[in-house]
Amino acid sequence: MSRLPRLTGRDIVAALSRGGFRLLHVRGSHHYLEPPGGKGLVTVPVHAGKIVKPGTLKNILEQADLSLEEFIDLL
Repeated sequence: MSRLPRLTGRDIVAALSRGGFRLLHVRGSHHYLEPPGGKGLVTVPVHAGKIVKPGTLKNILEQADLSLEEFIDLL
């Protein structure tokens, strides 16, 4: 298994968008994305240039129902 990549919130949102996720709205520094199937919600913190912690990235991938390999392919 690969290590989790070190990414900013903006990078994560861009990768998920390439995977078909649609930005629903932004509230403060959190971006809310809808998966391609339209079920559920994925929340990504976007703080100016800060790297998202590995545990937070893992939770985002769980919300998005993506494996690490699927996510890396979207980068």
